[in-house]
Amino acid sequence: MSDDEFGTSANMMDVDEQIASFAKGKGKETDAVEYEQNLPWVEKYRPVTLDDVVSHQDITSTIERFIDKNRLPHLLFYGPPGTGKTSTIIAMARRIYGKDYKKQILELNASDDRGIDVVRSQIKQFAETRTLFSKGFKLIILDEADMMTQAAQAALRRVIEQYTKNVRFCIICNYVNKIVPAIQSRCTRFRFSPLPVGEIEKRVGTVIEAEGVKLTDDGKKALLKLSKGDMRRALNILQACHAAFDTTTETDVYACTGNPLPADIESIVNSMLGEDFTTSYEKINTMKTERGLALQDLIAGAYEYIESLEFKPNARIYLLDHLATTEHRLSTGGNEKIQLTALLGAFKMAVELSAKS
Repeated sequence: MSDDEFGTSANMMDVDEQIASFAKGKGKETDAVEYEQNLPWVEKYRPVTLDDVVSHQDITSTIERFIDKNRLPHLLFYGPPGTGKTSTIIAMARRIYGKDYKKQILELNASDDRGIDVVRSQIKQFAETRTLFSKGFKLIILDEADMMTQAAQAALRRVIEQYTKNVRFCIICNYVNKIVPAIQSRCTRFRFSPLPVGEIEKRVGTVIEAEGVKLTDDGKKALLKLSKGDMRRALNILQACHAAFDTTTETDVYACTGNPLPADIESIVNSMLGEDFTTSYEKINTMKTERGLALQDLIAGAYEYIESLEFKPNARIYLLDHLATTEHRLSTGGNEKIQLTALLGAFKMAVELSAKS
């Protein structure tokens, strides 16, 4: 599965099923307990029912009505990573097919199986095989479908059209604009927006209590801030910090994720605004070396702090635009030293623009 869900890309076997299978193979209950304890928390606490899915009640309630009326259409789920797209479709499959839902679905990750051959072989072969059970159709889940080639999507459009009586498709992606209009028009679309901080806090609180995590208030605040609406990211950070520290503080959360501390960002931005070019340049390079940071990390942290500063609108827009330009250049292989000097110059220009009447 992709980054765009509450969970990892491991296989879709139900956690309880894995544990039972493991215990049966070993013949020991303690082995099953140990196996469960070693699971990533994103799998261990993955929603089982549609009611368990965090937020998006409007989407889950609509899907429930589709199922109750036996009128499930082809589905297109899109939105940022970690917002519950794959968890929702798996919970839906359990709701329709029950405990043995895995026998009635085909799950493919299109970032791995992205060519036209997959559509012509695996998908078409599964779609052609009729199945004898009460609901009357099988389910094909295509994760990260925005990674499929244009030729594969064109072939998929025909398969969707041809086997609608026997199969329902759920197409999952991060960027809906990369899905061809012909497929979009054949699906009912649902957008999964970033999860509200309050919803993430509730689920994280449940995990903290269940796992006995010692997390300070400032550490929790940092965790929620860095999650950025991504439940998977929040749980992964929490599990990593719990493994690394007895009691997790704000500093520990930032250290564990490799993000610069807010105090460091504040120090760097103030230096670029108030100190001379050479002093600021050396200070930033020293901090990058000591903290093990990249210029991209500092730029990402600078956006929010700059928004809180008192700038004239034209100066703030100029500075934010230059930050975005520098970030883009770095992402395409730009030299850090050159980009840093250009960024320092932009900060000095922003100060001059803000000072003008």
